[in-house]
Amino acid sequence: MLFASCLSGCGAINRVPTLEEQAKSSWSEVQNQYQRRADLIPNLVETVKGYAKQEQDTLTKVTEARANATSVKVDASTITEPAKFKQFQDAQNQLSGALGRLLATVEAYPDLKSNQNFLALQSQLEGTENRIAVARRDYIGTVQAYNTEIRTIPGRWIAAWFYPESKPMETFTATPNSERAPNVKF
Repeated sequence: MLFASCLSGCGAINRVPTLEEQAKSSWSEVQNQYQRRADLIPNLVETVKGYAKQEQDTLTKVTEARANATSVKVDASTITEPAKFKQFQDAQNQLSGALGRLLATVEAYPDLKSNQNFLALQSQLEGTENRIAVARRDYIGTVQAYNTEIRTIPGRWIAAWFYPESKPMETFTATPNSERAPNVKF
């Protein structure tokens, strides 16, 4: 009887590390999608360079933003550090803004759109941005479950007793002024 009670409590005891590992796994998927984007951008930039010498400044900014975004590293062990997490998120937001400007530039030059290689890469980039959004959403959900577990009873008690190193994890926040639609001028 005592053994059965102990075993039934294991589910509750194991819930904290299970949720923590799910959140870390979701964070890995976010990083995976960022890496996919970082790998795709050089191809996109090289294709566009061949057709848009006059837009060199925009392409340079995209390349610099990509380099900045990939130089800031945040792994599962540091997602509980708000400053590092914000630095990473800011770098990714800078890259997203540069890519948005690049795509707006393409709209202004129809001859660029006719290039099939560029269209294929543009489609891949749009798909990647969608994948990043889905991975972020999934990460936010798993972090919410984990943070809720370590902040509510009995999870709070279990975390304090068995996993005292457990800390709340950071989630994504919107870029300032992102609620406003961007201005696209031709």
